[in-house]
Amino acid sequence: MPSMKMMKPTMREGALVAMATLTMLAIAGGTSAQEPVRESQAAEVARAEIALEAAQARTSAAVKAARMSAETALEAAQADMARAASWGTAYPELSGSYAHFRRQAPAPWLQQDPAAQAYKAARDALNAGRYADAAKAFEALRSNYPKSGYVPDSYYWQAFALYRVGGRGDLKDAQKLLAQQGARYPKADTRGDAEGLRVRVESQLARMGDAAAAEAVTQQAKDPCQSDDQSVRTAALSALMNMNAEQALPILKEVLKSRGECSAQLRRQAVFLVAQKMSDQSVDILLDLAQRNPDPDPKVREAAVFWLSQVHTEQAVDALDSILKESNDPNLQERAVFALSQQGNERAVKILEQYAARADAPAKLRETAIFWIGQNAKAGGTAYLMDLYPKLKSDTLKEKAIFSIGQAKGAGSHDWLLARAKDRSESMEVRKTALFWAGQTGSLSGADLKSLYASLTDPEMKKQVVFVAGQSDDKDAVDFLMDVAKNDKDPALRKTAVFWLGQSKDPRVAQFLLTLIGK
Repeated sequence: MPSMKMMKPTMREGALVAMATLTMLAIAGGTSAQEPVRESQAAEVARAEIALEAAQARTSAAVKAARMSAETALEAAQADMARAASWGTAYPELSGSYAHFRRQAPAPWLQQDPAAQAYKAARDALNAGRYADAAKAFEALRSNYPKSGYVPDSYYWQAFALYRVGGRGDLKDAQKLLAQQGARYPKADTRGDAEGLRVRVESQLARMGDAAAAEAVTQQAKDPCQSDDQSVRTAALSALMNMNAEQALPILKEVLKSRGECSAQLRRQAVFLVAQKMSDQSVDILLDLAQRNPDPDPKVREAAVFWLSQVHTEQAVDALDSILKESNDPNLQERAVFALSQQGNERAVKILEQYAARADAPAKLRETAIFWIGQNAKAGGTAYLMDLYPKLKSDTLKEKAIFSIGQAKGAGSHDWLLARAKDRSESMEVRKTALFWAGQTGSLSGADLKSLYASLTDPEMKKQVVFVAGQSDDKDAVDFLMDVAKNDKDPALRKTAVFWLGQSKDPRVAQFLLTLIGK
């Protein structure tokens, strides 16, 4: 095949691009155009393929720039949504997902141990959910191989299996096994897990009416901090909260008041536990932590603000308003914006609107407020953002507003977005973004595309119109692309239109490209 530099095409380059595009469609088997591509055209096809590569190389830079600028707002908004969603999972204290003991037995690690096969069989039964069989197998391992290296951990795994079986007698036996492991093998690898499992076993027994187990759980929850590892105490607090919320709340309140006495991690998890049984007392605790008497740990404060999003009271709105306006912590303010957006009342929306309009507020927080206002279409978010838009000086803020208006698809948004795209006083990137979202509303007709295209003089904006049309399989959009590919005076725009036609699934495209080649 001749090199690209040496090639002298015998066809106009636009027709070569069309020929190559048609050939690619035929090779893919997606069109009925295979018949016209005969051996007599082989040389032309080869040259067309090279021409396509060259044209695509020239086109790709413009297409990439168009796509990147058009999708900037989408990516930023997705990041906002991801951050909001992650607040429930990034911190264990928000989701309650912290684990207190192992639930999957590891693979055999002492291959030369005489009990290796017995352990493997017991492990397989446990990990397959056959808990009664697993409990018997771990007990048999100790009986048959009392000197095995697997014996210390067998107590824990048998206790766990019995816990999963769940009968009162099973739980009692599990409790005894964990005590035996602690007395005989205090350095067993599973001893740390055993303490968390013990609390869980005792909480189950307490729910079945076992007074001694209930007393043990309550005492564990009240115990002072002994070390930085508070996972066992957290498990006890969680169990007590499920057993008796009224009894647990005062203990949790003491944990949160202690500040320096217990670890910050315990306080973070205590916030989650408080929020699970929302009552007047719980709300009072959250308001203290978030604003009235803020916890020194930033993540404790953030967790409290996050859970205030679920508290729909005037007090909560007051606290969130105060945090947004007075705090010096951007992370805390961002969570306050989110919490206000979840309140669902007019006052909270007004607070966000006022903050979004503040020229002296941090740009990032204004962007976040604009995003959440846009998500609240029922509260008139779209109309407000249209009114706010002329007051925005930053292109980033404008693009955030454009994204929100485009997403809402409210009354008048289509015409408003087109007006921004046509406005020559706006920056090119803002105009491109507005045009992209106008296309995403699904309401750009063929007449809109033609009218807009004809009204533009800047080739870059015309390319954006072609790009937007190329994102749609609508018949009118394909008609528009074919018109540009056939009739436009700018060869670069014709090639861009052919490129996007090549991405279309419209069955008319193949015949059109054949016609174009024949010109």
